[in-house]
Amino acid sequence: MSLALAWIQHVAKPFLPRRRGAAKKMVTPGILFAILSTLFLLASAFPLDALAATAEVQSANDAVQLRFTINNVWLLFCTALVFIMHLGFASLEAGLTRAKNTVNILYKNVGILAVGTLTYAIVGFNLMFPGEEFAGSVLSFGRLLQPGGIGVAASQADLTPAYGDYTYWTAFIFQAMFAATAATIVSGAVAERIKLSSFFIFSVIYIALVYPTVGMWQWGGGWLSTLGFYDFAGSTVVHSVGGWAALAGIIVIGPRTGKYAKGVIRPIMGHSMPLATIGVLLLWFGWFGFNGGSVLSADPGVISYVFVTTMLGASTGVVGATLTSLVVQRKPDISMALNGVLAGLVGVTAGADVISIGGSLVIGVIAGAIVVASVVMFDRVRIDDPVGAVSVHLVCGIWGTLAVGLFSSDHSLLAQLIGVLATGALCFPFGLLLFYAVKRSVGLRVSRAEELQGLDIGEHGMEAYSGFQIFTTH
Repeated sequence: MSLALAWIQHVAKPFLPRRRGAAKKMVTPGILFAILSTLFLLASAFPLDALAATAEVQSANDAVQLRFTINNVWLLFCTALVFIMHLGFASLEAGLTRAKNTVNILYKNVGILAVGTLTYAIVGFNLMFPGEEFAGSVLSFGRLLQPGGIGVAASQADLTPAYGDYTYWTAFIFQAMFAATAATIVSGAVAERIKLSSFFIFSVIYIALVYPTVGMWQWGGGWLSTLGFYDFAGSTVVHSVGGWAALAGIIVIGPRTGKYAKGVIRPIMGHSMPLATIGVLLLWFGWFGFNGGSVLSADPGVISYVFVTTMLGASTGVVGATLTSLVVQRKPDISMALNGVLAGLVGVTAGADVISIGGSLVIGVIAGAIVVASVVMFDRVRIDDPVGAVSVHLVCGIWGTLAVGLFSSDHSLLAQLIGVLATGALCFPFGLLLFYAVKRSVGLRVSRAEELQGLDIGEHGMEAYSGFQIFTTH
């Protein structure tokens, strides 16, 4: 600063007034010349293009940080929407089963969210996303040798744009919600007769080993991803994985007491269709996070498109289910319409970002028709599924996965079929063996007396509707 003042004084000296009376006329030009010459020298020392380049780099860094923040917040918001889906599952399952088992249904849905998240944190996440060294692999169990669960890979870089479009922790919590969803599917299929402890034993092992393995095959860069198999948000990775386990559980545990007495199919009605409807609407709402979050960024074009295909698939699912139920049952069945919503959603989930608008309409209406036919078919072959979980999540999950190959020119039907078959080849036998092992060791099913009285009393010692409990004998 002193050098600059000295320079200005030196340059301005010839122009400074010698008489006090001339100050007002002579000072201004001198000072002005001094300032201009100084600025010229400064500009020569610091080129403007260098300053512009610095400003441009700073602007680019700010843009990257802003995009990173927006993407991260969007994915966390979608995580919250998927979390809300578990309230939807709890309400739907409780509504479609009998009042005497409501506490048990609610407890399983609360418990699986906690147990599933913890299991995925300790084991599942590292298995599902093992790193580039396992690209194209079938197994990634080497990561089990690293103790500490999700904390192993966490560092400061994982919380900045250097990691990706969102933080390491955001990646974990979003995927953890999906892992818990896969186990929740099983809950409804074996409802009203499975021991609480046995259900959680199965769920922990299945989430720890099977779900992350199939997830690694596709989303973790494994062999299905390399093959060209495509599953945008989990028609196979989430829904079929849960559906195969649900089918295995039904086969091992058997039907509810009185369901198929003396060769006759006896309907066992749910106790609250309003509760079931609330559950489905919550699931529909949460599905925008399920599919919208699977964009894995806040890209406005892709997100808005995915929202539209998701909505249209669910809507035509209702239409397909209603028309089919009118043919089969002669009357519109609200339970079938509700399952039609879920069928359409599961159907478009595999390709919500790559199918056309027309494709989403067709996929949804076919899924709605399929789910009604599937529910009727499973009932006739004595597969007792109280909520239609196998029909919605397995059958329509398979349909939605194959539909990607039919309605997207960028994906192969053969690759989609291989993915479906490979998933079934792992999940169904593993589910059968695991359920059978639990049955032979700690027992799988409650006693007949406990089932007739209701699992709320037998397993929990309480009632969902105190003072209004209605006990049945079948």
